[in-house]
Formats: sequence, C-alpha cells, structure tokens
Amino acid sequence: MASSHSRRTAIIAQHFIGKEQDADTSSGASSLGMLNPTLAIGTGLTSEFSFAQNMTVFPPAKHDALGLSELLTPEERAVQQRCRAFAEKEVAPIIADYWERAEFPFKLVPAFENLGIGGGNLTGHGCQGNSLMACAMAGVELARVDGSVSTFFLVHTFLGALTIGLLGSESQKREFLPDMATFKKVGCWALTEPSNGSDASALTCTARRTQGGWVLNGRKRWIGNGTFADVIIIWARNEETKQINSFIVRKGNPGFKATKIENKIALRCVQNADIELNNAFVPDSDRLPGVESFADTNKVLAISRIMVAWQPVGLAFGAYDAALRYVGQRQQFGAPLAAFQLVQEKLQRMLATAQAMWLMAYRLTKLHDEGGMTHEQASLVKAWNTAKGREVVALGRELLGGNGILSDFLVAKAFCDLEAYYSYEGTYEINALVAGRGVTGLAAFKPAPQRGSRPNVQA
Repeated sequence: MASSHSRRTAIIAQHFIGKEQDADTSSGASSLGMLNPTLAIGTGLTSEFSFAQNMTVFPPAKHDALGLSELLTPEERAVQQRCRAFAEKEVAPIIADYWERAEFPFKLVPAFENLGIGGGNLTGHGCQGNSLMACAMAGVELARVDGSVSTFFLVHTFLGALTIGLLGSESQKREFLPDMATFKKVGCWALTEPSNGSDASALTCTARRTQGGWVLNGRKRWIGNGTFADVIIIWARNEETKQINSFIVRKGNPGFKATKIENKIALRCVQNADIELNNAFVPDSDRLPGVESFADTNKVLAISRIMVAWQPVGLAFGAYDAALRYVGQRQQFGAPLAAFQLVQEKLQRMLATAQAMWLMAYRLTKLHDEGGMTHEQASLVKAWNTAKGREVVALGRELLGGNGILSDFLVAKAFCDLEAYYSYEGTYEINALVAGRGVTGLAAFKPAPQRGSRPNVQA
C-alpha cells in the first residue's frame, strides 16, 4: 500500500517537474507525504529579526475566541487540522519568496493529494465527497497562510473539477475526475474576457459547429491556473443558437495559447493568464452536455461564490495571528506593543470582525446545504466578507508599523491579496447590487430603461 502511494506521488511530482521554475527540486517527502519544510533554505526572507519572529515559522492559531470550530463535525475538524498543518509546515517556510517572484510553488502540488480535498464535495470517480463545510475549512486554512495557494485549490476544485462533475457527461467524469481529484491533472475555468468582466453574459468568444466537433475563437483574461492547467473549461457563444456552451480544451491544443499576466500586486503566486483561442478544434466528446445557456454558469458559481466568501476569513485569521504574535514580541518604550491600549483596541476589533465573517460564511454554507440559498444571499456575504476582510488586514498592517509593509511578516501579503478577493467572483459593487436587488426587487446594475418600476419594499 505504501509503495503504491509512493509511486503515485512520484508520478504526480514528475508531471510538474517541467513547470517548477525553482532550481531546488531535491525535496523529499515527510511521513505524511508532504514536503520537508527544512529544505526551504534560501527563501529570500531575512533569516532573523532581533525584535520579532518572521513567518517562516507560522504563529499558533489564536483566532477562535468564540469556539467556532465546535460547530464543525469531527470529519470537518479533521480536514481543518490536516490543512492547517500542511499550510503551516509546508507553505509558510517558502511562500513569501515565491510571492515576491510572482511564481507558483509547483513543488507543493503532489502533497495536495494527501489532504483529501481534490474532489471537493463531489462523490464518485475518485472524489472524496467531503461536506461543503469541510471544503470551506480547507480553503480557510490555506488562505490563513497564503491566499494564492488557497486560490489554486479553489480554481482547480470548485471551478474546474466541479464544472465537469455537475455539467459533464459520465464518460467525461470517468476520464477527468480521478486525475483531478489527486491533482495529477490541474483544471482552470475561462469565462471572463478582456472586454467583459462584470457583464460576463456578453461574452464574445465563439463556438462554430464543424465536422466531428467545434472550432473555438476568442480571448479570455484573468484565468487562474491558466498558464499550466491540463484541463481548461472554456465558455463560448454558439454561433448558430447564440446560446452559451462550454467545452473542455486540453493542454497542448494547437489553437490554444496562454500568456502570464505580469505586474500584479495581489495573489502574485496565482498564474493568471490571457488566453487566445485561434481556430481551436474541440471534438464533440469534449463539449459539456449539461450547458445549454449562460444560466448554467450559476450551477457552478453558486458553490464557488460560497468558497470565495470563506477565503477572506482565512486571510483575516492569518493577519490576526501574525499581528498578535508580533505585538507580543516587539518592544517599544520599555514594554511590548501588546501592553498599549490602542494596540489592544485594534486587536479586539480584528478578532471580532473575523469571527463575524466566519459566522456569515457558516450560515451561507448551511443555507446551501439545506437547499435554500439564493444568489442574493451569496452576494451579500461575499460582498460583506471581502469588505470587512479589507478592514481586518489593514488593522494588522497598522499594528506592525513600518514592518507591516514587509512580506516577511505576512500581513503585507495578506493586505495586497485581499484586494483580489474584493474584485474577483463578482466585484464588491456588483455583489452589493445583486444583494440590493434581493432587498428592493429592482436590478440597479442594468441601464435605467431596463429596470423594474415597482420596488418590493414595504413602507
């Protein structure tokens, strides 16, 4: 059994060797099949500060002041603890340097198999059938240490694999999901276009019927995992029906080109891509049969938006834990910063806000599990959590003073990364207006002549 597992891990590692830009490829596996954190030598971080510990050794989790983890099942807590250990021991020692270089730590990918989260909440075809809450805890714990690594997991699992699981044929599920559940193949999801972000339904990428399949033409932008994904979900407009269809484009398709987007200040390790489709042929067998219109995107986004609402919780928890340790170690005026009143006020504000964010996302997840979640509720929580998350990481940055702009202490990285969450999976403004539509009955994000005339508001 152990030798079979080792061989499988070796196969996955070999798959990513060509993608790893770091010269160090000598990492071994620990008893959990994870990478050895002691090999994170030469990360580019300042090795030692006389006044405080940097993030190569991650601070203990002190953020659960209200015992929120007690609301989880034993299985969900097990996923939480497993992902926390992985993030603290494997991601934290190396991630700041990758973030600085805007590169993804491909050497970590084989270890993801051991976390048991690759299939998300899908069942069968090698997927573990985790509860959505367990998946959320995985996302939170990864984001607590690094938002980019958490986003890699989210895009692969809750956009790429989930689309095939919900909208694919049985043969497509059999072919793709086992390898995606073990991260042997990585997925991405291409909806957004250069000229169509918030107005995604206006997409211009086209699919033309041809003998034996389809020809795709157009451009996509901001596609996470897009530069290296093996399985690319493309959304395109059927030239004949004018409806939106979805296709699986395989890595190596001669009509597919992905170019890394440079110069980002947020989620720098995420390999976002500009994608060009130039007469890319896709066989009939790779068209997703469950997609007949743009409305079918909501079957996926309803779940992925929940996951995005959880990620700022992880960033907020990480910023709080980092700030708490820092102010306990940093001395000024003959006392630790934690002894000062203004510092304590900011700490408790960070803590209270982060706890409230967790509870908002928890309730949203339960609403989904009960079958009663609406798009307006999902948008309400996503908008609120990203806005409040910004406040929490900003307070953490303030508490670290000048050192708050160094990636060595995490909060600067979290401060920048939160900006991406604020805008992706629907900007704050669009999500606020979707929530507002639920309150008033009026769609304010449409041009005035298209709006309804009678609000659903009681005097």
